[in-house]
Amino acid sequence: MAIVYGGDYNPEQWPRETWVEDMRLMREAGVNRVSVGIFSWAKFEPEEGRFDFAWFDEVLDLLHASGVEACLATPTASPPPWFAATYPEAVMVDARGRQLTHGSRQGFDPSSDVYLAKALAVTEQVGRRYHDHPAVKLWHIHNEYGCHNARSYSRAATAKFRLWLRERYGDLEGLNAAWGTAFWSQAYSSWDQVYAPLPTPTIPNPGQVLDFKRFSSWQLLQLYKAEAELLRSIDPSLPMTTNFMTGSHPDIDLWEFAGAVDVVSTDHYLEGPTGHINLGFAADFARSLGGGKPWILMEHSTSAVNWQGRNRAKAPRELLRNSFSHLARGADSVMFFQWRASKQGAEKWHSGMVPHAGTDSKIWREVCELGARLGELTEIEGSTVEADAAILWDYQNLWAQEHEAKPTTDLDLQKVFNDYYAALWRAGITADVAHPEGDLTGYRLVVVPALYLMSRKAAENLKDFVRGGGTVLVTAYSGIADETDTVYLGGYPGAIADLVGVRTEEFYPLIDSTVGLVSGGTGAVWSEAAEARDADVRDTYLDGTPAWTVNRFGEGAAHYLTTFVDDATLDRIVSAAAADAGVEPAAHAPAGVEVVRRSHDDGRSWLFCINHLDHDAQVKTATTTVDVPAGEVVVHAEHP
Repeated sequence: MAIVYGGDYNPEQWPRETWVEDMRLMREAGVNRVSVGIFSWAKFEPEEGRFDFAWFDEVLDLLHASGVEACLATPTASPPPWFAATYPEAVMVDARGRQLTHGSRQGFDPSSDVYLAKALAVTEQVGRRYHDHPAVKLWHIHNEYGCHNARSYSRAATAKFRLWLRERYGDLEGLNAAWGTAFWSQAYSSWDQVYAPLPTPTIPNPGQVLDFKRFSSWQLLQLYKAEAELLRSIDPSLPMTTNFMTGSHPDIDLWEFAGAVDVVSTDHYLEGPTGHINLGFAADFARSLGGGKPWILMEHSTSAVNWQGRNRAKAPRELLRNSFSHLARGADSVMFFQWRASKQGAEKWHSGMVPHAGTDSKIWREVCELGARLGELTEIEGSTVEADAAILWDYQNLWAQEHEAKPTTDLDLQKVFNDYYAALWRAGITADVAHPEGDLTGYRLVVVPALYLMSRKAAENLKDFVRGGGTVLVTAYSGIADETDTVYLGGYPGAIADLVGVRTEEFYPLIDSTVGLVSGGTGAVWSEAAEARDADVRDTYLDGTPAWTVNRFGEGAAHYLTTFVDDATLDRIVSAAAADAGVEPAAHAPAGVEVVRRSHDDGRSWLFCINHLDHDAQVKTATTTVDVPAGEVVVHAEHP
């Protein structure tokens, strides 16, 4: 089979003569699949209850005749104008209590029963009409759940939030205990007193805010399940997915969502000068959500996007490097938003496979080159990526840390996670992303970045991993509170103090300064009054207080840091932890050259060498040296 290659196709934006030209260009570029119907609700149902599919019949027939498969979307992410005009109460209410209106996309309240009914009605029409069309190979349900309306604070949301809380806690006694309502006279005596957390005079209840975020994520998942159940009743043979956003938009718990899809797919867009490292995380996370199986890159960009403050065009060959990074990390599908760059609308400055400049352009030439190269890599389809290391990520930990009342506003969990992932990336260590309560038995090294919210189950999971011979690298501000955001008493890090062999009495956040280490490195943002009770001290602050410790626990080891160190120091610590764990890079490469290996069970493997540098480089394996020109990608076959 071939690697899937293509992008979002929106023919409703163009006249019919352009459709015919599109078919020719898709063949020229090597495109074999497109996503269709994503934003077609207004075209499918121009008036409530009146459907028009004749134009779309022709689109699918053209694609099939051209040898292009369809990933057919339900158009429910963007209700048409008649929806908001007829049912204004079904549009979301924002966190300030304002009723929003139509005029963009995702103009609906996820808790609205009216929205659900209308979404299922159009989904049923699409499903019954096209489930057996020969072009249709995959259902693409909705689009980017929660991208713009993850949390609605409407009356409908409040009513469903109360029901969700009853299911979670059973009664008001359980709710009051979980939220700590003995503080500030907040104890509830009736469910009617419980609301979505709209603005209050001062700091809101942390448990209420955290649970509303959990509920809002759950509510979006119910919408997906409702559409999926309907489509499965029509045709159980077609697989289903929805496009996650693994590198951004952390408002839905993808660990819970992933179990509902047949195959994981994700969208990723570069941000900042080190966007290719975040790309690595997004790809590794997509692979991990699917249990290591190949996954779908549903969207990325050929060049600039349209929503950043300064929308940088990609440099020559960057399109190819980005695409191969996803492929290296387990994608069996490389797709873009969108096929043809729009000439109107909110995303007209978003690049496409066919740019405004047409086919006489850098983008088009690289699009065609990528299609040709993917066509030569059919053997790779179905191969997998092996990882001896994992880095822990939990959305609910992030949501708890988003609360305004915490030891320092300078501690940014997303940055901490990114810094530790980047250190693994620089070391050439391929890492899965794991849930704190997930199975860790296949790993040798587990990195734990600022896991403030740590359930007892997660704490025992880490201890069992280390007892069995694993190595953990734990940062400050981990193991502090349980899943209800209740602090563990007795000193920090309460849930895992025995694991790391350290007890901290007080946190000392740094105020506009750094702290020096005896090793010559520096710490930032955070420091602790820590006592190494059982652990060996590897590095200290200048006053002798432990900064980096290692504790032998069972058959394994726990590294612990009491500050957030500079990159050079972090690289040294990650290398030491990896050496303790016996974790090696996929190959030895200079910093800035990405190396990842995919393999089949029969022993065939491919080493992806992606040079993000502006000069030539060499990658050394156990048996050979691979030359990688500046800015280029080399896929080195290693077959027995």
